[in-house]
Amino acid sequence: MSKMIHTPGLVAVDDHSAGSSTFVIEPLQTGYGMTLGNSLRRVLLSSIGGAAVTSFKIDGITHEFTTIKGVKEDVIAIMLNLKRLRFRVYGDDAQTVRIVKKGKGVVTAKDIQLNADVEVVNTDQEIATIDDDKSTLIMDLVIETGRGYRTIEESTAKKQSDFVAIDAIFSPVVRVRYKVDKTRVGQVIDLDRLSLTVDTDGTITPHDAFEEAAAILVNQYSALAGTTRLPMQDVAAAQESEDEAAVDEGSILNTSIEDLNLTARTTNALINNDIHTIQDLFALSDAELRDLKGFGSKALDEVKDKLAELEL
Repeated sequence: MSKMIHTPGLVAVDDHSAGSSTFVIEPLQTGYGMTLGNSLRRVLLSSIGGAAVTSFKIDGITHEFTTIKGVKEDVIAIMLNLKRLRFRVYGDDAQTVRIVKKGKGVVTAKDIQLNADVEVVNTDQEIATIDDDKSTLIMDLVIETGRGYRTIEESTAKKQSDFVAIDAIFSPVVRVRYKVDKTRVGQVIDLDRLSLTVDTDGTITPHDAFEEAAAILVNQYSALAGTTRLPMQDVAAAQESEDEAAVDEGSILNTSIEDLNLTARTTNALINNDIHTIQDLFALSDAELRDLKGFGSKALDEVKDKLAELEL
């Protein structure tokens, strides 16, 4: 069996929908399924880049603990709806977009006046409900990119007195599940298979999220490893190597007793007892060999020395 660590491969991807996929990774060293699965899950949930509303301003409103004339929801309820908006932002700069809605009706993400750098994914998300024909809702939204979660206290909107800050969830990954099963490579039967299911909010594909998480882990571990590199066992190469070893071993075991260059007495004793190959030798214990007719301890020692010479 190889002493090298097997290099895992992405052997299958099952796309359940545009925002959900299962990735199958194998072969992994025993125990590495849990190690890799947990690491990928934590990074996917906490460190994938995304965009979210970080602050907003409503005309006539100075703080969140109030109501809006002609609007059914209070400011707190609107804040909760704004957190559910999902965006793609093309660039690193903060973007400000506006909503202007007049008359009765439901205000949704479709009503946001976007620019070329911002795209809203869940256009049907409700934001507010205007219940007065004469009322107009004017709202500015600040959208930023980031990773993970950012509290209100960390928001730059705290410096703008006319904007209300929101704690922002940037992560586009909604849920990650994984399970570990057993797999094998050749005669090694205790390796791990990792199945990782990634669900996203639609702003990023599960494939891109998976690859970004893996790249983050690679960068983190490479920084710690310095210049140290270990040889890794490729899956195909490992299987080919084991197959070749099995063929070589089979060829050696089929070697005739007469080709071992033993003394004539020892060779004749083995052949007379119907032992014709090295494989026939391995089928008998030391005690059984000693009991063979015409075969004693000296002959046994000679055979053992010859097998040691052949590294068997």
